Amino acid sequence: MASEIVDCTPYREQLLALVAELPEVPRADLYGFLQQAKELSERLPEGLAAALDSFNAEGSEAGYLLLRGLPVVEDELPPTPSSTPAPVDRRRTAMEAMLALAGRRLGLHTGYQELRSGTVYHDVYPSPGAHYLSSETSETLLEFHTEMAYHVLQPNYVMLACSRADHERRAETLVGSVRRALPLLSEEVRTRLFDRKLPCCVDVAFRGGEEDPGAIAEVKPLYGNVNDPYLGYDRELLAPEEPEDKEAVAALSQALDDVTESVKLTPGDLLIIDNFRTTHARTPFTPRWDGLDRWLHRVYIRTDRNGQLSGGERAGDVIAFTPRR
Repeated sequence: MASEIVDCTPYREQLLALVAELPEVPRADLYGFLQQAKELSERLPEGLAAALDSFNAEGSEAGYLLLRGLPVVEDELPPTPSSTPAPVDRRRTAMEAMLALAGRRLGLHTGYQELRSGTVYHDVYPSPGAHYLSSETSETLLEFHTEMAYHVLQPNYVMLACSRADHERRAETLVGSVRRALPLLSEEVRTRLFDRKLPCCVDVAFRGGEEDPGAIAEVKPLYGNVNDPYLGYDRELLAPEEPEDKEAVAALSQALDDVTESVKLTPGDLLIIDNFRTTHARTPFTPRWDGLDRWLHRVYIRTDRNGQLSGGERAGDVIAFTPRR
């Protein structure tokens, strides 16, 4: 399986040369931008390409791949955004280009119609008064969740690229891997949770304007290969009803806590999270609202696993919500 961390500093000049070949305004023609990124991804440095291909084929025990030391020039960055979506005419940042090149090596960038105005590239930054389930929170813990576990077409990968860290560099991205948690579960708990559909609520963006539509989806906490299962988990939204289910989910939750790893993202880092085999969270940090607060870029990647693709899809497509049932 892939190593969890790849030092990309030796590839700086090669990567900057590839970035220079990408269109400067990606949102003006995102399909074209991502298609060109696909072609350029075939020319990624050999060591980086091999790490991406290995992770895509086999994953890793930790459930993530961290590309460290990618080229980013903080002095050339605009202020951290304070609104979304990004202007169509905004020039690409180096880390947005890295998300294109690495992401197209893995699969298809995908937007979700109800989320962030249906955009594909998301700016992740602190926002005053953000909902506690939102990635725009800062001073509260963003709890463990498998991204869109309740969505029939949930992404295979969540990619987070860092242009700016928080001022104190306190914020940590937490990742809990089912591959590491599974040995901590009893056979009884594994059997109870495997292929068992449990009620699940959905994030605010997917509630259709209702304040609380209840558990409109059903999610299997463990599914796929019984010996190497996929994970569907959300600490805030999974809503088991039967006592045995509640106990089993609590055991799974504890196991994921016990194997959690933390990653402090610094400028030039790109974290690729295997969204089928992990749950992730983010610890609190304190923004200063000075234009230099933490700024990540996020994209979602679909692959041909788990029926995500049916044929004819393109990188840059935006899809509508269908809850798992």
